[in-house]
Amino acid sequence: MLAIGFVLHPGFSPMGFGVMTAFDIANHQAGKQVYDVTILSQHGGPVRGSMGFSVETEALSDRYFDLLILGGGMEDATPEFIDFVRTAPQHCRRIAATCTGAFLLAEAGILDGRRATTHWARARELQARFPKVKVEEDRIFINDGPVWTSAGMTAGIDLALAFIEEDYGVELAKAVARKLVMYHRRTGGQSQFSTLLELEPKSDRIHKALTYARANLTKRLNVEDLADVVNLSPRQFSRAFHTETGQSPAKAVENLRLEAARSLMEGSNHPIDVVAQQTGFADRDRMRRAFIRAYGQPPQTIRRAKRTAYGEPVTDID
Repeated sequence: MLAIGFVLHPGFSPMGFGVMTAFDIANHQAGKQVYDVTILSQHGGPVRGSMGFSVETEALSDRYFDLLILGGGMEDATPEFIDFVRTAPQHCRRIAATCTGAFLLAEAGILDGRRATTHWARARELQARFPKVKVEEDRIFINDGPVWTSAGMTAGIDLALAFIEEDYGVELAKAVARKLVMYHRRTGGQSQFSTLLELEPKSDRIHKALTYARANLTKRLNVEDLADVVNLSPRQFSRAFHTETGQSPAKAVENLRLEAARSLMEGSNHPIDVVAQQTGFADRDRMRRAFIRAYGQPPQTIRRAKRTAYGEPVTDID
């Protein structure tokens, strides 16, 4: 059984409980208690949240935790609390921060020289205040050795699922995701910005077509295929799609493929030919042209820049 400490602060958001819920569900799905979660605060006792209810907590101490998680919204932490965070790696195997909790890790010096992320709206501030931190402003979560950081809101659940997968395997993580009614588990390398969110389809039919496309990128996905998914004629579908999204179906599908391909390029060592096949571009030349149209650079350059920025090997396997 692994011990987890979750640190709350006055005015905490109830969203943080989504992180803890994932570990609770893991216990139920495993059929035994694989996680022991303790809720902590600086002084212990009841802590009042932003919605007006209070949660009973234990005071911070040098107790051992396999994982210590800092929630967001604690930028006004006391010097004593920062000192606790600074020494936490001495008695915790892993330490994590969700949302703006990354500011606490940075203030304590734990993120110096490490990759980290936070809520996209605060990422540039984090970089400006703490230039020794290698901030990636649009990642869902980042694991740099024993230190983990995530974006805000629901990204904390993705972080919890990543821990469950690391601790007990992918099948338990998938089972927890299903219980949480999550459409899919996002990887850490995935962007905080979603092509589906940017398209903002207004009707269930167009949203269904886009969801189908994202889940079936290796298929042909022409107008006829997508129209058939939502029981419309190709002409009706094309008209409705453009009205709702401002894009043609072909352009939207290309953007979905680009999003998936860039995530694979930056987060894996797959050869470019494999990335092109897995994301529906069929061949590397077609994917290369799409990358240049969208990003002004070929995929090899984007991968190389990513690796160079974080001191990773730049030897190409493509």
